[in-house]
Amino acid sequence: MSSFTPFSRLLRAEWAGFRAVRGRLLVMAASVLVTVSLGLLVAGGARSTCVTHKGEGPCPAPLVGPDGTAVSDRYYFVHQPLKGNGSITARVSDMTGEMRQPDVVPGVRNVKEGVVPWAKAGLLVRQSLARGTPYAAVMITGGHGVRMQHNFVHDVAGGPVRGPVWLRLTRSGGTLTGYESRDGEIWTEVSTVRLTGLPETAEIGLFATSPGALWEMAEAFAQATATFDQITLEGANGPWQRDDVGVSLGPDGKSPHHPGGVVESGGRLLVTGGGDIGPATVDGGLRADLMLIGGVMGLILVLVVAVSFFTSERRGGLTGPGLPAEPHPGRLLAAKAVVVGAVAFVAGLVAAGVVVPVGLAMLRANQNPIQPITLGTELRVIVGYAALTAAAAVLALGLAALVERAVVAAGLAIALVVVPYVLATAGLAPWLLMVTPAAGFAITQSVPTFAHVDVVMSLLGGYYPLPPWAGLGVTCGYAALALGAAIIVRRGKVPR
Repeated sequence: MSSFTPFSRLLRAEWAGFRAVRGRLLVMAASVLVTVSLGLLVAGGARSTCVTHKGEGPCPAPLVGPDGTAVSDRYYFVHQPLKGNGSITARVSDMTGEMRQPDVVPGVRNVKEGVVPWAKAGLLVRQSLARGTPYAAVMITGGHGVRMQHNFVHDVAGGPVRGPVWLRLTRSGGTLTGYESRDGEIWTEVSTVRLTGLPETAEIGLFATSPGALWEMAEAFAQATATFDQITLEGANGPWQRDDVGVSLGPDGKSPHHPGGVVESGGRLLVTGGGDIGPATVDGGLRADLMLIGGVMGLILVLVVAVSFFTSERRGGLTGPGLPAEPHPGRLLAAKAVVVGAVAFVAGLVAAGVVVPVGLAMLRANQNPIQPITLGTELRVIVGYAALTAAAAVLALGLAALVERAVVAAGLAIALVVVPYVLATAGLAPWLLMVTPAAGFAITQSVPTFAHVDVVMSLLGGYYPLPPWAGLGVTCGYAALALGAAIIVRRGKVPR
């Protein structure tokens, strides 16, 4: 009879065994409470303020691009109106710049020459000078060669930059095509894009910009200067207009802070700008996944419960109440995994389902800028955290079945899931989030990681080395491997 015990009966018995120990349910409830409490504590204490010439006050809402992503849109633009179709061609003979480094002497600014890898200079067509509007640009960069970018989040690589580069940007209706050349004679297409809603008269010209220099957990001032010559225009022949788009004002409310500019010399234009045209992954506001910062503490309790579910019942036999001795302990272990995974999933779902929306509401109530988040992304963060919790619980159960020692199994589970997360949060060994079960925390990522934006490699800065579902897949893989190995080992111990 025991050889054919229905799996559904095993599940009912294991669930009865789980809830028979009240302490387990209390610890799972405590894990929810810890996750929610720490998240709401962070949300309630967050106060973002910005200093302008008017004084200190709430920060403005993030600038949003065409697809709803928070964006940066600051650059120096030398431009003309382009009515209908046309093109611009120019040679970028070099790009130099300056960037601030940590002060060697306290109080003395340490600024050195050089450009950051994503400093940009090139040709630009955009709907208007209004920030956040559609655009397309072909450019050289400080360390990533020629690129074609449009609408802030899209990026296509061209060739390397070795010496002067000719660039060309053409418009045909709403279609824009970027080209590059080494000699101005033979041209290679970089990319073609279509801008929806591009008006008949758009702005076309030359631009330069540079995101800040990254050091440790901060971003400091940087500017780029590009030299353009051999400039030709088709479809536009008016005077050049000059705009420092998005520049902020200094303390006096009149002078621009770190202004850009342009110098004309012998048929050349030297354009200097600072800022960026791209996603604002850090400066775009607080992220939804920060509400789950207490989740790692709650997860420790879940891991302990999962380990104890195997080790405590093993002392009295692996079989749940109401079942005869089961000659297939692998099936029992699988039933335990389903039960503990389901309980952990519900606990994670409740915790994330409360702390994420309530925490975001608290942040908004306190006038903090919030990174835009779609309903789909918010649901993925919530359900994904629940799935991560379930996978981590199954992993811990598998480890307990393999080592058969509660303390050792709990320590291994914490070392594999929690410790890498803590190290990555501190900016140490972020690669661990690619090769350990902690990779699953990527499922809580609420702001995408863009390849054309450099960020501090820390979870606090929003850096996850793997995409959300890929990261969760790594954790699930480890859980399946541990559980599968445990089932094989336990089957091998069955007397024949």
